[in-house]
Amino acid sequence: MTLALPGADGSLRGYEPRTEPLAVTPGTPLTSRTVFSAAHVVADPFADTTPDSPAAVDWDATLAFRRHLWSHGLGVAEAMDTAQRGMGLDWAGAAELIRRSAAEARSVGGRIVCGVGTDQITGGGLADVRAAYEEQLAVVEEAGARAVLMASRALAAAARGPEDYLETYGHLLRQAAEPVVLHWLGPMFDPALEGYWGSSDLDAATGTFLEIVAAHPDKVDGVKVSLLDARREVDLRRRLPRGVRCYTGDDFNYPELIAGDDQGFSHALLGVFDPLGPLAAEAVRVLDTGDTAGFRALLDPTVPLSRHLFRAPTRFYKTGVVFLAWLAGHQDHFTMVGGLQSARSLPHLARAYELADGLGLFPDPKRAEERMRNLLSLYGVNQ
Repeated sequence: MTLALPGADGSLRGYEPRTEPLAVTPGTPLTSRTVFSAAHVVADPFADTTPDSPAAVDWDATLAFRRHLWSHGLGVAEAMDTAQRGMGLDWAGAAELIRRSAAEARSVGGRIVCGVGTDQITGGGLADVRAAYEEQLAVVEEAGARAVLMASRALAAAARGPEDYLETYGHLLRQAAEPVVLHWLGPMFDPALEGYWGSSDLDAATGTFLEIVAAHPDKVDGVKVSLLDARREVDLRRRLPRGVRCYTGDDFNYPELIAGDDQGFSHALLGVFDPLGPLAAEAVRVLDTGDTAGFRALLDPTVPLSRHLFRAPTRFYKTGVVFLAWLAGHQDHFTMVGGLQSARSLPHLARAYELADGLGLFPDPKRAEERMRNLLSLYGVNQ
């Protein structure tokens, strides 16, 4: 039956839901690219909480979703921005998530990296920032996982210039037990990170970032770039020391960046690979055979959905990600830690459903349709 979906102008449009999902099944491990999906957390809908309360997590459903990603050959990037770090999930919750997910990864042979930040503090000087990073790095290393050094709001506030970034990151890299991934998260994802690396001039910031990498190439597995600027990522990628990977975090231009050119390519650490997991893995398996055109044919059609989910204000993309997980049957409710399910409008969610359904992302299209009807009814749109 046709669904009446609301548009941004208040009008309703008819949409005929898909009846069959895209045929994608778990397959062989990925070989040509290292691919991580940043994964969301599933809230406990029955916990008596408020947006200001510590996150109440449904651990069974959260870990089940990670097993879903691993089953398709993807790695999991844990306790990252997609898991609502700093937007509903505090450090205590993130630490528990890291421990549980790392243990789960060991039990199933899944690949995992975990976010290390400073979100247990809200201010302080450089010494406080270093201590906060060290505390989190110890938790990740004790869990047996590889670290992603995330951009720090506290460091952005405390740093006086590039030299403070050079000193802080140099200190952390020298003491890291294993090579880490350095994460550059742009202000479109978190406005508090404006001027990161000591300058709002992106050319100058890139220079400082590359200086840190060049000084410690043995301690940097790779860099993760989330600036939504394909040209800048390609330029940075070509300037990395040999052996240091570039992981694209560009949710607008990922197919072309992963495909690469005659001078190299990007690996991936992407939030949009949470809802796209099985399809993304299938596309990379095609790329593993050398079929770049086939890879692009599978992944290019997903870009309109990703650009919609990550449209400004970009930091609220997590709402769309969890919404699609609910429609896909990975959780039984559309509730988020911190109450973030309210961060996107009904027309935005309706368009996300339409785009995802058109791609065949829902394993059970009928269930997705019924859940969409229930949501529309809740908002007063009766079919």
